[in-house]
Amino acid sequence: MAATVVRYLRTVGAPTAAEPYDALPRPDLRAVGADERPPVDPAAFRSVLGHFASGVTVITAPPAAHPDEATDQVTDQVTDHTGPAGFACQSFASLSLDPPLVTFMVARTSTTWPRIARAGVFCVNILGADQGDLCRAFAVSGADKFAGVGHEPAPVTGSPLLDSVPAWIDCRVQAVHTGGDHLIVVGRVEALGGTDDGEPLLFHRGRFGRFSA
Repeated sequence: MAATVVRYLRTVGAPTAAEPYDALPRPDLRAVGADERPPVDPAAFRSVLGHFASGVTVITAPPAAHPDEATDQVTDQVTDHTGPAGFACQSFASLSLDPPLVTFMVARTSTTWPRIARAGVFCVNILGADQGDLCRAFAVSGADKFAGVGHEPAPVTGSPLLDSVPAWIDCRVQAVHTGGDHLIVVGRVEALGGTDDGEPLLFHRGRFGRFSA
């Protein structure tokens, strides 16, 4: 395209190059000093961000086809790795309509994430207003989170689809990006479903709540 434009300008006698000129002064680039950007207090960060109400989900994955026993010994010395994996997740959001993508964030220190990563798939179980206890069960580390919890395989990936959730999204891991002390996981939606009944489980300032119009 650029070559075509140049040829055209030459045919009509227009100049194709300008005379040399002095560029405008530009500021020198440098790193921001530590005294110019004081760190945010973690407690204040949590307190302020806690004002943002969100829904609550449980991210689940089936047992990995070929578990890495060496990694298991390092990251998960307490839990049993022969079963499915899952954890409570507040930081979930839709990302793209075409292609259909969703995203969630998980701490780098999570002992559940390596198992989901090895599986390469996951199901987002969106919780209803009466499922606070279910969320608490999946928020505990080092326990059999699926004990007494009914579930069935999601239709495409086989990830655990928890009983009675108002909505679910079956996904394959599309990409993983770094985000400070967390990882940003992008999933491509393979199947999904939901009901029109029931209220969502909300989380606000460290407490569960309900939606009211």
